Amino acid sequence: MNRVLISAAHKSSGKTTVSIGLCAALKMRGHSVQPYKKGPDYIDPMWLSQASGRPCFNLDLYLMERDEVVDTFVRNSSEFNLVEGNKGLYDGLALDGSNSNAALAKVLDLPVVLVIDARGMTRGIAPLILGYQAFDKDIKIAGVILNNLGGSRHESKLREVITHYTDVPVVGAIQHDERLMIIERHLGLMPSNESRESSARIEALGAAIESQVDLDKLLSISRMPALNAPHLATVTPFPLAPKVRIGIARDRAFGFYYSDDLDAMTQAGAELVPFDTTQDAQLPEVDALFIGGGFPEVFAAELEANSSMRTNIKNAIDAGMPVYAECGGLMYLSRQITYKGNTHAMVGAIPGDVVMHNKPVGRGYVHLEENKLHPWPQTNLDELAIKAHEFHYSSLENLPDDSKFVYKVTRGHGIDGKHDGYVKNNLLASYCHLRSVGNCHWAPRFVAHIKQIRQAGKSVPAEATLTGSYTV
Repeated sequence: MNRVLISAAHKSSGKTTVSIGLCAALKMRGHSVQPYKKGPDYIDPMWLSQASGRPCFNLDLYLMERDEVVDTFVRNSSEFNLVEGNKGLYDGLALDGSNSNAALAKVLDLPVVLVIDARGMTRGIAPLILGYQAFDKDIKIAGVILNNLGGSRHESKLREVITHYTDVPVVGAIQHDERLMIIERHLGLMPSNESRESSARIEALGAAIESQVDLDKLLSISRMPALNAPHLATVTPFPLAPKVRIGIARDRAFGFYYSDDLDAMTQAGAELVPFDTTQDAQLPEVDALFIGGGFPEVFAAELEANSSMRTNIKNAIDAGMPVYAECGGLMYLSRQITYKGNTHAMVGAIPGDVVMHNKPVGRGYVHLEENKLHPWPQTNLDELAIKAHEFHYSSLENLPDDSKFVYKVTRGHGIDGKHDGYVKNNLLASYCHLRSVGNCHWAPRFVAHIKQIRQAGKSVPAEATLTGSYTV
């Protein structure tokens, strides 16, 4: 098995573009590449998935138990396993580094390749590398990839310094090239589902990496003994029943979904049916909807223009269709979105208005306490504390005073700084993003909720939606 952690000294060193290029280059050579991303992130995994041709899985030591991290890695591993870190190698929330990239390297026995933004650096690169080696002797710095070089002379100087002062091999040296940059937004890279040129950009990154990184050396330093899978208890909190069909918004506006969460929904007995909120006039024949995160503000005009879809969704929610929406999905279900001085009408199922701001309103990990208003069946009434994450520049304003929420926010912001999880009929919408890990088995709970409604014999009149497809 080959496995490696691609990390960096600090954020914005270029490790994501390098990781994307490595996935593409190794795939072009015929290797089966499995990507992973450390921490909560949707956008980088979308690019890594497209570059590798395999779904990327997130590894999060804050939201997941240690054995869950190992199990996720082992269960999905392939010939070459690439883990892209977040921020710097030793960065993390805990003072002891227990949820840092370095901690993940220890858990999975990963050799580390540091991507170093070498702009303006010469001899100073040596103490940087030596310091990262000395800080934690249990971390194996197996190589460095020099990024943003100023030319062949600059590269030669750096190689000479590194060879003279350290024992760390230079795995690659990448020249600065504006053509290889991926446009960024406030969450990081632009999502690949928005970029019409994503395939061409990935191909260019793969070619650049193939010519400037020693892939054979990377394969050599990343060859490691296979990991043993932990013995995890099978989580089946709800009995399986006949499959339900869940419509999932997958288009340019919405694309933030965790691969293992979707797997968990499928394993619980759901068939996921994609639909396009910007192009499709009607919902597919489904029993429920899942509208994840994205950037609806960027595509607000297109979403507004598709009035038939908005009406279709509004009628279905009013009639009792089970719907779960996170962040961008919540924004889409509101009355309107105001962004850069323009206001566009949205679905209107949530009686509030979304306003975009220049700075984050909610950012980072959140802690939630669930109450009895939650519409989904519970796995354990004693396990009401949930860890999740949020990252939104918008606020939901003008909600009625009698609005009901299923979460008390004890860390984070949520909808109003105190609450999250707006609930109405069978709609649950929140700014927080859940992961079906730890004690938060939200995916099978949502599927069980849909099945309960079906088994209760409830039905929605055909005229409730434009297609008349929702019957339970």
